[in-house]
Amino acid sequence: VQLQASGGGLVQPGGSLRLSCAPSASIYRVNVMGWYRQAPGKQRESVATITSGGNIDSSDWDRFTISGDTASAVVELQMNNLRPEDTAVYYCYFQVFSSLYDYRKGRRKEFWGQGTQVTVSS
Repeated sequence: VQLQASGGGLVQPGGSLRLSCAPSASIYRVNVMGWYRQAPGKQRESVATITSGGNIDSSDWDRFTISGDTASAVVELQMNNLRPEDTAVYYCYFQVFSSLYDYRKGRRKEFWGQGTQVTVSS
């Protein structure tokens, strides 16, 4: 399974971008979906996540809104009022159960997208 992300690009400060991510094949059950980012010289950090139980977390509730449905396995990230410090490679992330057997055993697998560049600059 590959995660296919889209929506990155160059935007001016104060602008908006919407990222989208979906898997290339069907997944038995998605447990967690989310977005992480990594700026040059920095560690990868969580931007926003959503769980199958509907729990949502965001690093900036005023500017970053995650949406999606673990049943359909599509996750999107709406980013508003972007700042130069938001410049980074953004990665989508899925934590899944690949089969009923894995689900019953509690065996989770993690998948990362290839990353999409977001550059905020005037």
